[in-house]
Amino acid sequence: MRALASFCVRHRRLTFGTWLLALVVCVAAASAAGEDFSTNFELPDSDSEQALTLLEEQFPARSGDSIQIVFHSTEGTLTDPDLSAQVRETVAMIEAVDGVVAVDSPLEDEGALSEDGTIGLAGAQLEARSFDVEDATIEAALAAADDASTEELQVELGGDAIRDNQQGEGGGAEFVGLAAAIVVLLITFGSVVAMGLPILTAVIALGVALSMVTLLTHVVDTADFSPQLAAMIGLGVGIDYSLFIVTRFRSGLRAGLEPAEAVGVAMDTAGRAVLFAGATVCVALLGLFAIGVSFLYGPALAASLTVLVTMAAALTLLPAMLSKVGHRIDRLRVPGVGRGTGEEGRLWSRWSRAIQRHPWFATIGATVVLLALAIPVLSIELGNADAGTDREETTTRQAYDLLAEGFGPGFNGPLLVAADFGEDRGAGQAADSEALREQLEAVEGVAGVSEPRANDAGDVELITVFPTTGPQESETRELVDRVRSEVLVPFDQATGAEAHLGGETAITNDFSTFIAGKLPLFIGVVVVLSGLLLLLAFRSILVPIKAVLMNALSIAASFGVIVAIFQWGWGNELIGATETAPIAAFLPVFVFAIVFGLSMDYEVFLMSRVHEEWERRRDASAAVVHGLASTGRVITAAATIMIAVFGSFALGGDLIIKLFGVALATAIAIDAFVIRSLLVPAIMELLGERAWWLPGWLDRRLPRVRIEAEPGAVDEADADQRGEPDPAVDAPVSGS
Repeated sequence: MRALASFCVRHRRLTFGTWLLALVVCVAAASAAGEDFSTNFELPDSDSEQALTLLEEQFPARSGDSIQIVFHSTEGTLTDPDLSAQVRETVAMIEAVDGVVAVDSPLEDEGALSEDGTIGLAGAQLEARSFDVEDATIEAALAAADDASTEELQVELGGDAIRDNQQGEGGGAEFVGLAAAIVVLLITFGSVVAMGLPILTAVIALGVALSMVTLLTHVVDTADFSPQLAAMIGLGVGIDYSLFIVTRFRSGLRAGLEPAEAVGVAMDTAGRAVLFAGATVCVALLGLFAIGVSFLYGPALAASLTVLVTMAAALTLLPAMLSKVGHRIDRLRVPGVGRGTGEEGRLWSRWSRAIQRHPWFATIGATVVLLALAIPVLSIELGNADAGTDREETTTRQAYDLLAEGFGPGFNGPLLVAADFGEDRGAGQAADSEALREQLEAVEGVAGVSEPRANDAGDVELITVFPTTGPQESETRELVDRVRSEVLVPFDQATGAEAHLGGETAITNDFSTFIAGKLPLFIGVVVVLSGLLLLLAFRSILVPIKAVLMNALSIAASFGVIVAIFQWGWGNELIGATETAPIAAFLPVFVFAIVFGLSMDYEVFLMSRVHEEWERRRDASAAVVHGLASTGRVITAAATIMIAVFGSFALGGDLIIKLFGVALATAIAIDAFVIRSLLVPAIMELLGERAWWLPGWLDRRLPRVRIEAEPGAVDEADADQRGEPDPAVDAPVSGS
């Protein structure tokens, strides 16, 4: 790390110029290529995917997704001459849109009109799946619906393709988070210059990373929420990593080191921790590949790529700028803040000693609180939020509410039965088809069944099944299983046909089931790899086990909070979520990967200092006191920045990003203010010297990897932080 710092200091113009060139080239390339997002829930072995494959191969005209066109008459019925003419004209306009295969008019199907005749449903069949539909197709359909709307006739559009198009951009959450980070850094450092360096480093790195994410969308299927997720994580870790390095650099300057040497010391201490912490986050995120779902690959690569780029900027660009700024790091001071008198360290050391005097009380109390927060996890429902959670003014929400009013909530999430009767269709196919339709109608929870539609060859038929409950209701998910087990399996066995159940609701159900089955494998991969990294770094058996258990506890507590807010509706109006919804099926694995990685950041920064003190003092209690005293202030500032950044994204309009924002902000708050402040000093006190136990045979076989610098290398740089001996710090801990 000193060699890397030395190179960046000697060639700071080259380093800074290289980063600026990378920013310009990446932004230009991303602007020229554009973005190509694809939210593709493909599960090749699932029943819903087999239904889609059957339609794509033998009934391509019905293999794409559809747009729901909802007509609402405010005066009279849709069958009135004037209104029916407007409906036909609208149907013709949308049918003429490039990318639309056909439109079923509500005037030609009695089942497509509500009982009072004021609400009608037309289905516009698309050529492709929603994530592959061209924006021009959706925009043309929206324009046609807008032109057709009058005082007498309301026309609204629904469907996943419309929802994807209407999600919009991030809404400037990045700038809100950036502003909050600036305030925290000003309070922490008390200097505009010291504040500006982490911000500048993070902004340049984020510009490069997000441009690369845009280019990534042309190579890997990448969900549309990936840039916001990457920006959220990149902004948080980028500023945090720079914060730790700048703090150690200023400490070296106060100890009397020259700027170049202070940069070397900062990189040899905080820089090592940044490298290790960033690698841990990337390992956790790339662990998503163990699940084997291509939908997760793009977001995982986007987030890990952003972490990698921001970490690289903190380890190369920041040292170059620090060496240039030198002693001017504290210029443009803000009166009254960031003086760094050392009182904060004494407060943290006294806090640590207070916890260590009563370690069992702190351990049990904190654990009870976390377990109480985690209780709602027992009621978690995985699924997919439907258009009923969209903002009330959106066309998708208007269409959703009208369909629920006119036909029932199940019309917003129909199920599709695709049946292949084989090429040698006998005379009994018509009877078998009618029998299948009757059996579907008889299933509990089915509101209605459409007439079968056949392909040109006549051997594949498509039947639409409308549930009595909405797409995100648990009863609908139960209906999916019931239709398959009670109707389709016996039908296949009796007739020799091949019938599959598809549709968005069935796809979501299959995806949730698959993720739940893979979750133990994924958690095992992430936990084992992260534990091995900590084992190498701290050469201890118990420290990695402690870290894994505490991180799992904080993640469970954060999941409990999001279930209470989004699924139960406790306080959801405070973040602009007016409706309850099941938790997105992919959220648990994503949040576990991200939070586990970010939690390891603070574990690394704190425990590396504790280990450093242990190597120096060989006193387990004093090592924890000094480690917490020297890192408490900066970890608190870093956590506050993370919480502010993630919290700002939770205030945006996209429900998925809200979920991520609340989950990550909650997890970081729990990790920094409960785990690191209470459980770590308490448990380390209970473990004592046993915390650093490692069998001799394993010690000899493990490669030597150090997060902290060699003992004695940074004593002078730390002298200013530690100050003179303080009875509150150096007195032996008693009562433990």
